[in-house]
Amino acid sequence: MQDVAWGPLVVSVLAFVLTYVGIFLERVHRTIIAISGAVMMIAFGSWLSFYGAHDAVQSVDFDTIMLLLGMMLVVGLFRETGFFQYLAIRAAKLAKGRPWLLLVYLGLVTSLVSTVLDNVTTIIIIVPVTVSLADILGISPFPFLMSEALLSNIGGVATLIGDPPNILIGSAAGFGFLDFLTHLAPIVLLTWLLAQGLLLFLFRRELSQAPSNVERLMGMDERRAIVDPVSTRRMLVTLAITVVLFMIHESIGLEPGLVALIGACTGLLWVRPDFDKILQEVHWDVLLFFIALFVIVGGLEASGVIGVLGGAIGFLARHGLVLAAVVVLWVGALASGVISNVPFTIAMLPILKTLAAQGVEVVPLWWALAIGVGLGANLTPFGSAANVVVASMYDSLGERLTFRRWAATGTWVALLTCAFGTAAVIIGIKTGLLR
Repeated sequence: MQDVAWGPLVVSVLAFVLTYVGIFLERVHRTIIAISGAVMMIAFGSWLSFYGAHDAVQSVDFDTIMLLLGMMLVVGLFRETGFFQYLAIRAAKLAKGRPWLLLVYLGLVTSLVSTVLDNVTTIIIIVPVTVSLADILGISPFPFLMSEALLSNIGGVATLIGDPPNILIGSAAGFGFLDFLTHLAPIVLLTWLLAQGLLLFLFRRELSQAPSNVERLMGMDERRAIVDPVSTRRMLVTLAITVVLFMIHESIGLEPGLVALIGACTGLLWVRPDFDKILQEVHWDVLLFFIALFVIVGGLEASGVIGVLGGAIGFLARHGLVLAAVVVLWVGALASGVISNVPFTIAMLPILKTLAAQGVEVVPLWWALAIGVGLGANLTPFGSAANVVVASMYDSLGERLTFRRWAATGTWVALLTCAFGTAAVIIGIKTGLLR
């Protein structure tokens, strides 16, 4: 009996470790590694009769997949309008070319957009415009690109749809859009102010550089960035309707994933774009990556590994909820910096769900996890997909965003914001605001 129990546990851990090491090494595309790991987990599970293909399908959280797909379609429709390029140019003109104020305004635009769109798309939209603005002004784009990467991660923590880990947590914990807005948005606002202040200090030398060609910037017509005014208006209305539905989805009995698909279908029917082109905007590799990780973590749950880990965290929670929340936050932050925030979040979901089934008070732990993985993503260049995209786009400019260069800014921002997040979680638990 003991051999049978240890067999599934060992092989499932082996499949999990090999997959996550492969993701960390980045020698092969992470989706290929994740799919291979999922197949390995099902093969081991079928061999030892603890996890088959039917179990793997049931382990996938399809509400999360629908939410991601729906928002990707909405984003694809929005990208064709040029609206966010308009916002970036408008912000630059408001700053009148002053680098420090431009950093603040572009960071604000990035953070606000990241609350309603995924971070990767926000970065893909904002970064090229930022590089062009920096080129016009004759200043280095590096401070602005770093700030946008860091602040997109911070801004995304505020809402259910702003960050992939939040989508996962919301689906697993049953939290709605308003839950995130009321519990995390106030914390994110103060965190954003701290991070912005630290960025202004860390980049004080670069931002003291006198810009040139300010007249050219002020002469730009931001309205020309909007290539399709009619589609822009229709998509703004569609986005507004989608956000309202997110706010009331619990009261009308709609799952967040269905709300996202309603928004996507509304936009597709109203705008009537080239559908083949819109399908190319969907990150199918990301969807497959999430599905594969759900399958892998489902194997861990079936083999009993999740139960063991849940027991350890449950022990902490029973002997001090504050201690357990702090451990979850910092382990989440550090793990996000090493293996990226999405894989770690997916691994944590069944652990906290198991604790909830055992009667442990896990609501504060969910919020601690969201804060930890969201803010901890700024620790390293591969803490989130947005970070990887910024590093890649900066490399294309002929310069390298090395780990050391990232650490000089991003790691300090992550440590400061995680420390503040820890204080906020402790206060929230003590006062009952996060319970």
